[in-house]
Amino acid sequence: MTRAFFEILVAVFAASSIAMADDQPTPEMMEPVEKIARFIANADDGDLSAFASHGVVIVENFAPYVFDGPHAVRRWAEGMRSHVEALGALAHRFSPAQDFSTSGDRAYFSLPTQWTGRAGKQGFVEDGGWSFVLVKENGGWRVLGYGWAVTKTELVP
Repeated sequence: MTRAFFEILVAVFAASSIAMADDQPTPEMMEPVEKIARFIANADDGDLSAFASHGVVIVENFAPYVFDGPHAVRRWAEGMRSHVEALGALAHRFSPAQDFSTSGDRAYFSLPTQWTGRAGKQGFVEDGGWSFVLVKENGGWRVLGYGWAVTKTELVP
């Protein structure tokens, strides 16, 4: 292998690594998403700072399904607490984000997600996707909106 060919290979791999880094949310962008997932898994956690200070819209799979307006986050948190009340051992796992893009102080991505847990003695695995819109606010990323969609539910022992 000639030195020139080797240098070209290194340049190609370096360029593809940079491109790959740009197709995923940064750890700072994932921080509020993780915070929301922790809230869902441990609904007694009262830290809702992952959400933007105003204009939040949440689409969920429990009534009233759309949470918006001045008290959207508070109403969503109350609904989520009720939704997960009978569940236990909730844990999540994210796959790589899809369709990631940014524009100014906003970011968008869809996040394949798997939840596992128990409903009484019955275990379950729930696959779904979260579409997130983040906004840069007070020097950090906050969730301006999200929509949740279940794609598959499986009962397990």
